[in-house]
Amino acid sequence: MAHEIEVLSNGRAAFFSARQPAWHQLGTVTPYGLSAREVMEVAHLGGWNVRKIRLMGYEQAGSGIQTVPVRGQFAVVRDHPITGEMESLGDAVVGAGYRHIQNEEHAEFLDVLVREAGAEFETAGSLRRGRQVFVTMKLPEGLRVAGVDDFDLYVAALNSHDGTSAFRVLITPVRVVCANTWRLGLAEAVSSVSIRHSGDLKGKVEEARQTLGLMWAYAEEFEHAVEKLCEQELTDAAFREIIRQVWPLEPDPSTRARANATRREDTLMSLFREAPTNAAIRGSAAAGLQAVGEYLDHFAPAKNTTARATRTLISADVAQRKQHAYELLSAVSPGA
Repeated sequence: MAHEIEVLSNGRAAFFSARQPAWHQLGTVTPYGLSAREVMEVAHLGGWNVRKIRLMGYEQAGSGIQTVPVRGQFAVVRDHPITGEMESLGDAVVGAGYRHIQNEEHAEFLDVLVREAGAEFETAGSLRRGRQVFVTMKLPEGLRVAGVDDFDLYVAALNSHDGTSAFRVLITPVRVVCANTWRLGLAEAVSSVSIRHSGDLKGKVEEARQTLGLMWAYAEEFEHAVEKLCEQELTDAAFREIIRQVWPLEPDPSTRARANATRREDTLMSLFREAPTNAAIRGSAAAGLQAVGEYLDHFAPAKNTTARATRTLISADVAQRKQHAYELLSAVSPGA
């Protein structure tokens, strides 16, 4: 899948990353986190002056053109960050009540939201020629599972300028650096708060803080739940039974279906017993959950890497199997 990062007319990408480059190797990498003002400059997100302009209808009238305003319908435009010329942000039409959120407001909102937590700006960028913008901040404390596996947490603010989605703020373990990770960040978010493009954005800070407070509580609950799975012993036989419940065979399966099931079970058992990612939690219910997730994300048959990435990001079947495995593993009896 394409990264969809906006590459500007001067060849520079509208993207910044602190300390480590993104997989697409675009944009500017800084040795430290930036301020809200610096993010706008380095990621080429400042000075867009996003605004609405009235749509006009027209028709040929003799040797001239007759125009008429389209009542209550507007296009969203910006000043291009390099040329300064006005350009349309997508082909979506917005109504009179639509309020655009400037990129400067976007970053300032996130800064005010988590300033007390000691977070710093981690990534920012423009997608789909300015239609969508993301800004993320890395929280100073993540999650620690089994005392050894650390998961960073990010607060991400995602905005669309073309009227296709609300302004969203979420806590996620995914470092958003492109369109793919935008989607994955949404999929893996602990939870999120959506803010409509209407009214005063600054007035929504406290509401978002309350919601994010619930997210942090949920993150702690998730950490405790995984800790319990780490402490729960899981035998090979019990894991095999869980595999067969997550991927049940139809009655009287064909020879091919049986062979596929055997290959899948062998791969899952190998991941459970031998995968380096399970080194610290070997033999536990958490290792079983890790094996299922690793199989679905990286080992399940797929036509190509693009098809695999797409399936991982948007497949309801993948999400349902992971959830089913979690429920079964959480219910494993001691010593099973």
